[in-house]
Amino acid sequence: MIVGLTGGIGSGKSTVASVFVELGIPVFIADTEGKRLMRESSEVKNAIVSAFGKEAYIEDNPNRKYLADLVFNDPKKLEQLNAIIHPAVGVSFKKWYQEQEAPYVVKEAAVLFESGADKDCDVIIIVTAPLETRIHRVVERDQTTREAVMERIENQWSEEEKIKRADFVIENIDMETTRLTTTEIHEQLLKKSI
Repeated sequence: MIVGLTGGIGSGKSTVASVFVELGIPVFIADTEGKRLMRESSEVKNAIVSAFGKEAYIEDNPNRKYLADLVFNDPKKLEQLNAIIHPAVGVSFKKWYQEQEAPYVVKEAAVLFESGADKDCDVIIIVTAPLETRIHRVVERDQTTREAVMERIENQWSEEEKIKRADFVIENIDMETTRLTTTEIHEQLLKKSI
């Protein structure tokens, strides 16, 4: 069984993913894999360079600032970048998934719905948190500005839209409650996967 785990920026997807890991469930982090492929896959690199120019890389590393500046203000360019990365991540996930032996696996992806990856999931969990909490977390974590965080939030689907499509919702405000809710969902998923 494939469980999709998503939520807006700063909602605490990674926190929930770490609880699943503690419970012995394999977790695939799509964002981490996307970054790895941008660094290591010559196919992905070549596609990015041909779409966005040589400036997209500094030596062998993605020029994150250059790419972010390009795509965050241009939905067409963001779509173009995603069309290169998401299919490659999908291939990696399928390979990883076949190697797992747990009762179910978790695929954590910020853009689960936006990328269409939700179609491969049997169950979907969304992690939510109040907007101000999310902004504060990202400003602290990324040492960025409120405006930059709001821009990123506006580029993602709304929480309301995601909640409508989710099977479970975890409100991530305090760690104890989050851990408890995640453990309860885990027990229900174990029953489903038998």
